Amino acid sequence: MRITEISTHVVGTPWRNLTYVVVHTDEGLTGVGEARMLGHTDALLGYLREASRRHIVGSDPFDIEDLVKRLKYGDYGRAGEIVMSGIACVEMACWDIVGKALGVPVWKLLGGKVRERVKAYANGWYTVDRTPEEFHAAAKRVVERGYQALKLDPFGAGQFELDHEETMRSVALVEAVRDAIGPERELLVEMHGRFSPATAIRLAGLLEPFNPGWIEEPVPPENLKALSKVAAHTGLPIATGERIHDRIEFRELFDLQAADIVQPDVGHFGGINETRKLAATAETHYMQIAPHNVGGPVLTMASLHLGVSVPNFKILEHFNDFADAAIKKIAKGAPEVVDGYFGLPEGPGLGVELDLDAVAEFPQQHADFDLYDEDWHFRRGKGTR
Repeated sequence: MRITEISTHVVGTPWRNLTYVVVHTDEGLTGVGEARMLGHTDALLGYLREASRRHIVGSDPFDIEDLVKRLKYGDYGRAGEIVMSGIACVEMACWDIVGKALGVPVWKLLGGKVRERVKAYANGWYTVDRTPEEFHAAAKRVVERGYQALKLDPFGAGQFELDHEETMRSVALVEAVRDAIGPERELLVEMHGRFSPATAIRLAGLLEPFNPGWIEEPVPPENLKALSKVAAHTGLPIATGERIHDRIEFRELFDLQAADIVQPDVGHFGGINETRKLAATAETHYMQIAPHNVGGPVLTMASLHLGVSVPNFKILEHFNDFADAAIKKIAKGAPEVVDGYFGLPEGPGLGVELDLDAVAEFPQQHADFDLYDEDWHFRRGKGTR
């Protein structure tokens, strides 16, 4: 079997463009992969055009390791977010093809299942005014949808520092959400790399009474010693890793023991197998894995196959019940959360099929998303291209 071509398709929403790659073969089987890019969708499409000619067309989709190696190292330049995202799209599409060819779901090719279902947490649900009353009501809607866990960034446009008024406002939002969801559900706090270590440590202390399951990216991701300083001054679990695009770059994080949960984005990290390898290394450091997932149904499903098969998998992020829920229709077999969990994927390959007619209903947009904009949490964007 050989790859004959790849086609690309962009699904646009006001705040995120989702890029889909369909890999075609000479035996008629196709596979699909996905990445969500912020501000670099056209760059990703350009890279895929070049990579298709240089590395992809003519390859055997079963030889996933060889294809990934050539894509990552065959152009000499160091692979960053764009290259690793392109690799991820093609890599997960190849897993889809292999599973279809063998008639089994991808998780069976990854060593089989270690659990029957995967816990999900809701994100994208707090597109409301930043008041305790509005956040309380929005969190109640998440609970009514059956979720047992949710995440929020309550910090507005905070950067490095947070003045006293905004600090008290942010803490009040977390308090309101904890009150809405009760003590038994998991509350996760996102910091988006906003703060200096001193500010992050102070905020962690103020948040402790609300028992967050983790604080995520408390400091900018470039300086892991700064993250280590935060870890040394709080008992709260720390999660990070969505902006690290190569498993080799996690080495320093592991050495420093600066986090408890690692969060690679399967769609930016070279795909399913690269993430599986990282999870194995994380396990040797007694760390859990909880993939960053701001994608649509295909990326969610790829992450779910890992969740089924990875022993130290903690929980999977999910936006698509609250942010742009209509995009679920672009894929037949899109995964659904029931009583707070994703079920076991049963179809061959990834178990989803892209509906190109539905994709056409969501043209690429100017998906501007600035986390330091005062009202970023409304996720509005600036319209179609």
